[in-house]
Amino acid sequence: MYVTRDRALTAPAHDTAAVVAELRDRAEITDALHRFALGQDLKDKDLFASAFAPDAELDFRPAAAKWGAEPPLMSGRDTIVTTILGMFTGRVDTTHQVTNARIAIDGDTARLTALVEAQHLLTADPAKHALLKNPYDVDLVRDGDRWVIRRLRIDNTWFTGEPTAIFG
Repeated sequence: MYVTRDRALTAPAHDTAAVVAELRDRAEITDALHRFALGQDLKDKDLFASAFAPDAELDFRPAAAKWGAEPPLMSGRDTIVTTILGMFTGRVDTTHQVTNARIAIDGDTARLTALVEAQHLLTADPAKHALLKNPYDVDLVRDGDRWVIRRLRIDNTWFTGEPTAIFG
C-alpha cells in the first residue's frame, strides 16, 4: 500500500538523461499533491481541479472512520471539487502541510505515499477545529508533462479537536 523502497531514484546513476527525466517526474508527481493541498487552502477551484484526473476517486472513509463518520467514496474530478470546496468555502479555513513523500514510478503511472497534516478551523468560531495527521496513498497518471491524481486514499494516524464539527 505505501511506498517502502530502500532508495528514491531507480534510474542508473551513469545515465544523466534518465536521472533528469526521473527527477522531473518526481517533482511533477509531488506537485499534484501540492496542488491538491493549496487548492483547498486557497479555495481555488482551478488549482484544486488541476490535481485530479477526470475519473479520479477520493476515499476519505478510512480517516473519517476514526471518529465514527461514514462519508461516501467521491468519484470524478467535478464531484470531488464541488463536494470539498462546497463543504469548506465560507465555512472552514484549512492549512495543509505535505511531508515524507515517497514515490514509485512505473511508466505512465506512479504511486505516492505522503504524510499530510491538515488543520481545519470553523471560520465563524476558530476555537472549533480539527487537526489531522493523515497518511496518504496516491495513485497518479501522466497527463502530458505533468501528473494528476487518479486515486487518493486518506487514512488517519491521530487527530485533535472536533472533526464532526468540521466534516459533519
